[in-house]
Amino acid sequence: MLVRELRAQPEPWDKYASDLRTRWLVIFHGPEWVLQWTAYYLSRWAFLEVLEYLGVFSILIAVIFYFSEAGDRIKQKHYQAWQVINTAQGKGGSGGRIEALQELNMDGVPLVGVDASGAFLQGIRLHHANLLRSNLSASDLRNSDLADSNLSFANLRSANLRYALLRRANLSDADMESADFVDADLSDADLTGARLSNTDLRNASLQGIHWQHIAVIDGANVWAARDAPDGFISWALAHHAISVKGDSE
Repeated sequence: MLVRELRAQPEPWDKYASDLRTRWLVIFHGPEWVLQWTAYYLSRWAFLEVLEYLGVFSILIAVIFYFSEAGDRIKQKHYQAWQVINTAQGKGGSGGRIEALQELNMDGVPLVGVDASGAFLQGIRLHHANLLRSNLSASDLRNSDLADSNLSFANLRSANLRYALLRRANLSDADMESADFVDADLSDADLTGARLSNTDLRNASLQGIHWQHIAVIDGANVWAARDAPDGFISWALAHHAISVKGDSE
């Protein structure tokens, strides 16, 4: 905010000019004297003070409108994110979906039923995401963070989840047929009702998993599964799981 000060009245020209030692200095001091009188009159002009207050008031109004429209801007941001996701549906590659999904999840938007099948989502961070009934079949989710996420009834068929973080994830009733969980962390994940036919669980961390009511596990590879609960490996093999080191075997 500008600080306005009342200027002292300048000297009349006769007195001002009398102080000049040489006459040729008038061409320099003449304009200065005129500007001093101009500044003097402007400092006493109330109209300029009103303009100053109006400028401050307009800034205040702009700030109020900015915050009042914050909700609309968030809605527009979410709409654009969903547009990116839906436009790329059924296509390979990322198509901006990693950023869009992460942005929606960070804002607490449920991702229920999202279709990102076949998408390149490597390294995506969807901690605590609500992915109920989502379709992530054949998607590349290597090194992703899906810890504490709700993947109940999700379609994860043939998805690549190597090195993915799925601690405490809800995978109940999820279809995980032929999914790749090599070196993934499934600690404390809920696998109640999950279908694990031909799922690759080699070297995956299975500490504390809820496995007693897994629906299907035939053909699943549990070779070198780490920290598996007591009884799980023997139960899995008894229900037609396998334990082989390599794919060729």
